[in-house]
Amino acid sequence: MGSLCVASALFIGKLQGNQLKCCFGLTRPFDHSLLDNMKKLFTQLFAILTLVSVAQAASAADVVGNAKAAENKVAMCIGCHAIAGYKATYPEVFQVPMIGGQSAKYIESALQAYRKGDRKHPTMRGIAGSMSDQDIADLAAYYSMQK
Repeated sequence: MGSLCVASALFIGKLQGNQLKCCFGLTRPFDHSLLDNMKKLFTQLFAILTLVSVAQAASAADVVGNAKAAENKVAMCIGCHAIAGYKATYPEVFQVPMIGGQSAKYIESALQAYRKGDRKHPTMRGIAGSMSDQDIADLAAYYSMQK
């Protein structure tokens, strides 16, 4: 319970000189080196999280679409998106857009939004959910080169 008091007191207790009064009303001597160690730990944790974020952003930026590689991946798309005037009936009747000639950035953004659930079409969510970032970039490159 002593460590619980120390941890909780740092956030909702009071430090009076060298005495620590925690939320439970308990008072005990406080070692200021503990606070210094916690500050160092939080600083190190913040530095590590920052480095991880930068590394993830850099790896995401490294994904470059390869239209040639997408030729083996378009089978799941052409059944709907390659038929002019095609209308799907699930979950409701709607005109399926032709994606050939769209910008790669738009296609990537749309597929990532389906994958995250920001766009709500269940079939597209399932398809996009099965794709890697590389698959999405490849398909976007492929369709952006179509006329």
